[in-house]
Amino acid sequence: MSQGDEYRDHPVRSYVLTSGRAHPTRNTLRPETLLVAVDGRPAPTTATRQQRDLVRLCRGTLALAEVAAYLALPVSLVAVLVSDLVDSGHLTIRSNHQAHVLPERDILEKVLDGLRNI
Repeated sequence: MSQGDEYRDHPVRSYVLTSGRAHPTRNTLRPETLLVAVDGRPAPTTATRQQRDLVRLCRGTLALAEVAAYLALPVSLVAVLVSDLVDSGHLTIRSNHQAHVLPERDILEKVLDGLRNI
């Protein structure tokens, strides 16, 4: 049985994994938020299997949505787990601020002019 099947067979599982919490302690976690494990810091001794897997996966930089896919868990649930690991100093967040920056007006006008010339 895969992890995904195991999750679907136990509807109470997400509630148990987050200790009853439905929201992360941080409101900055978006699906595209980049996560990185802190070098040389193993998962906490009290960590769940999913948290240990999460720290292991984040030894390389991964987005929150990618981690959720690897763990076969909902993004909202993984956000709660990530939030706990960030609060305990085991993960760091690297937001992609460039994704929220709009291009300059002159660049948009050049693109629009180019499209009109096609």
